[in-house]
Amino acid sequence: MDERFNRWLLPPLLALLFLLIVYQYVSPACPGAACPRRPPASAARRGGGPAEREEEEEAAAALPRLVAKFPFARGELCRRVRFDMRGRDVIVFLHIQKTGGTTFGRHLVRNIRLEQPCYCRAGQKKCACHRPGGDKDTWLFSRFSTGWSCGLHADWTELTSCVPAAMERRGCAGNRTLR
Repeated sequence: MDERFNRWLLPPLLALLFLLIVYQYVSPACPGAACPRRPPASAARRGGGPAEREEEEEAAAALPRLVAKFPFARGELCRRVRFDMRGRDVIVFLHIQKTGGTTFGRHLVRNIRLEQPCYCRAGQKKCACHRPGGDKDTWLFSRFSTGWSCGLHADWTELTSCVPAAMERRGCAGNRTLR
């Protein structure tokens, strides 16, 4: 009985399961009248009639509007900040989970072309990112240069209170102006 089941019944059941999974990924997201109707591209190009415009307006009204929660002024977004690597400025990398922060942080210490690149030893996670001409002071405060000095996934509030003290413990004065 078991051998007969495996030979004749199992392949059609597996095929049916496969088709159900494929249908789930290929089928439209909202069946029937649940989805708002959109006019065809040809109607949008020629302007459409008044009935089509009303349908567009109704569909647009049915969709939720995104309101900017934190509206920033253009000047704030486009400002230029001078960073003096030879001076006392320090880049503090705020690592936010699940945003690609680990990859970006790794690129900061390994792949940026600098006058004096970060020194990374094979097999170690932390790299030494010293200022040009210096051997102790660092220009980068991140997981890959100083470790988790302010705790695992420290947020903005924790970093602003922790970084100056952590830099002084390391023997780096750093810039007291936090940006």
